[in-house]
Amino acid sequence: MGSLLFNNTSRGHLRNIMRIIERSDVDLLRFPTFLMSKKISMSSMKDTVTCQEPLSQAPPSPKPVAHIPVMAREVLEYLAPRDNAVILDTTFGAGGHSRKILESCPGVRLMCLDRDPVAYKYAEELQREYPNRVFPLLGKFSELPLLLAKLQLKRDTIDGVLMDLGVSSMQFDTPERGFMLSQDGPLDMRMDNNRDPNQLTAADILSHIDEDSLYKVLKYYGEESNARKISRVVVESRHLFRKLHTTKELAELVMSVTGEDGRLDKLKRYSHPATKTFQALRILVNNELNELDYGLRLAHYYLKARGVLVALSFHSLEDTVVKRHITGVDIDKTSATIGLGVTKHRSALSTYSPREMDVLMAKKWESLTKHVVLPSEEEVKSNPRARSAKLRAAVKA
Repeated sequence: MGSLLFNNTSRGHLRNIMRIIERSDVDLLRFPTFLMSKKISMSSMKDTVTCQEPLSQAPPSPKPVAHIPVMAREVLEYLAPRDNAVILDTTFGAGGHSRKILESCPGVRLMCLDRDPVAYKYAEELQREYPNRVFPLLGKFSELPLLLAKLQLKRDTIDGVLMDLGVSSMQFDTPERGFMLSQDGPLDMRMDNNRDPNQLTAADILSHIDEDSLYKVLKYYGEESNARKISRVVVESRHLFRKLHTTKELAELVMSVTGEDGRLDKLKRYSHPATKTFQALRILVNNELNELDYGLRLAHYYLKARGVLVALSFHSLEDTVVKRHITGVDIDKTSATIGLGVTKHRSALSTYSPREMDVLMAKKWESLTKHVVLPSEEEVKSNPRARSAKLRAAVKA
């Protein structure tokens, strides 16, 4: 573990990483980004694999938060931290899971990745508390190769990977970040905060996106039944009265279209009429499904043989991506089709090349869970935000 220091690494090692990933058919554009008007366009993930340094004006020191990690007992059970193990927490957040891992084993070493500069500050504080055991990393999943290259970590060197997907509690609880429905704030939704000044906010997107593209975003990323009505009224609002700048304005506009004060979700729980619209925009702003798909491939690349992956998801799109990576997929229903609205089909006369068959039939993971693991009733009562959680665990085959 002496190599877990921020030393310079050769450019050749990084190029080798990217060549191997490319040979594994990693597609950084597996999910639609729904092109908008000529005024703006969504950048491809190939442009994101450049680690950006923190802004010269560092964000203020974060206030202490009481973070309750979801399904912490189950996470520890499957990760099984041990002395000298190297574990990568790819979604550090406020550090709830990371702290539990560190407390469970005095010899475990932890790399803490997050794309949010505020979370990075929390990781730095944890590093001061656990010197030589915690290594903060600032970046997205797609920036991980560059970040791990700085630590001189190569293929098959990590013992465990944790993914606690979705928006962190501290992001939800900060109205200024624009994720909340219950409190008014700017329509932002960037998980990276201001780390990348060129990243579009939700307000930027709604100011320029065309109706058909917005319909597809709401339909496939939010699974919104009123997608057509909402997309039409959002575009019309730019010409009728004003652009949308705050979460309250968007929530009220959606409610005016749906004519509902609330609705029930799939589990018969109350849900705000704009919940799915907010989810869809958040996924688009942060390119979440592309990042997740790429992150799972990187997890397989860096894990040792029999290394453990634990993934916590909070909505069906995330869980579907994780499930298809872990369990393998039907030949005609690949992870590349998620969000496209149509499934890729081949005729009965079509054939596959030997290379295609090798890729399709190769078993990369062995699931540790027969079925998806759900939180206990006691945990849901004590922490309502755990109610949508689904845990899947697997080892690298």
